[in-house]
Amino acid sequence: MTDSATLAEPFIHPALFYRGDQEYVDGTVPFLLEGMAAAEPVAVAAPVERLDLIRAELGPAAADVHYVDMTRAGRNPGRIIPSVLRSFADSRTHSRVRIIGEPIWPGRTPAEYPACVQHEALINVAFQGREVTILCPYDARALSADVLADAHATHPVVIDGGRERSSADYGLDRALTRCNEALRHPPGAATVHFDADALPTSRDFALDEARERGMSPVRVQDLALIVAELTTNSVVHGGGSGTLRIWAESEQIVCEVQDDGQLADPLAGRHPVRPDQLGGRGLFLVHYLSDLVRVHTGEKGTTFRSYVART
Repeated sequence: MTDSATLAEPFIHPALFYRGDQEYVDGTVPFLLEGMAAAEPVAVAAPVERLDLIRAELGPAAADVHYVDMTRAGRNPGRIIPSVLRSFADSRTHSRVRIIGEPIWPGRTPAEYPACVQHEALINVAFQGREVTILCPYDARALSADVLADAHATHPVVIDGGRERSSADYGLDRALTRCNEALRHPPGAATVHFDADALPTSRDFALDEARERGMSPVRVQDLALIVAELTTNSVVHGGGSGTLRIWAESEQIVCEVQDDGQLADPLAGRHPVRPDQLGGRGLFLVHYLSDLVRVHTGEKGTTFRSYVART
């Protein structure tokens, strides 16, 4: 792969459509080798079976690559930009950085998928002006046509069958608007309204409901932090009050906080946190602790929904 078809923007974000292991290797390994030849730091964040393919093909050169199991680090797509991509790129600023990032694979759930598309769109915002190349592989044989269409919408460049071309369907605003879908809660969700005075009782309410639904003590501790951050965020930034809902969904506990605030920063919660930073950690912590975070914001307010495994 070469960078010849990309725009003048220093950030390069191609989608790679592959069909089978050989096309995957042909599309990724030369990209890494080119980076290593140019003394550029290189990383791969992908499902384990893809990491194994790349390691086997690279041979001894595999030791020069940073590897991340995306099915763990990127289970919540909102965690990928700060904790995987920026974590690697921000610590290596002496040259262009190359990263392979595969956040969408067969088996992503319907709840996860819109957050994945949102993530792919927001990469372009998070890295604008940076000397970074992020190559995003898509399994064109196993993923649906709609998924591949979304890849065209979120990537300025698409590589398919070894040919690289600009994407005529690239459009971040359209992709982000479509992923900003209303989040509907079940009619039986346990609900409590809160303001600044009711923060402690609303948090106790959520944790009691989670325990009754079989959440383990360790995950209850995670949920306690998530609820604290989301409800406090509503009081401070969301009009002073909000509504908290909690329910069970499959093997997860779902916690939702809705308020009248407007989310102005599309990257809220996806900015890395500096060790010396005072404040501004709340939504980052929510993304870090949750197995999935969904967000909807509109004229009537903002909803944050956190999914946390029961055990």
